[in-house]
Amino acid sequence: MLQKLRKKDQKGFTLIELMIVIAIIGILAAIAIPNFLAYRTKGQNAAAKSEAKNFYNTAMSYFADVTTTGQTVVPGDEEGGFIHDSVNITSTGGALVDIGGVPSMVGGQLTFQHTNSTTTYSLNADGSITPR
Repeated sequence: MLQKLRKKDQKGFTLIELMIVIAIIGILAAIAIPNFLAYRTKGQNAAAKSEAKNFYNTAMSYFADVTTTGQTVVPGDEEGGFIHDSVNITSTGGALVDIGGVPSMVGGQLTFQHTNSTTTYSLNADGSITPR
């Protein structure tokens, strides 16, 4: 059929062939872009949860290493933050405190959030992480 549209010794693609290729690329892009955005959001949320878990694990390790009587405080905010590796994760709230070997929260809930995500995660005194 397409051979009938071409004259002899003509090379190249017909307009119909080009339009079909463009339509296929458009369909693939319409499927791929939303999936990519969803995967990117999942990755950002995983980074915030990972930062919260790393904060907790490092604080527990610090509590085990420091031998003081009374209480040991690990602040979670960015100003006096004990740990804050990622520039894309913001942490707000109180501090994690070790009172006689029992971790607890003071000064409000310690939260972690990726700067490009809307989900905020709360770090609990037992190390569990819950979305807010």
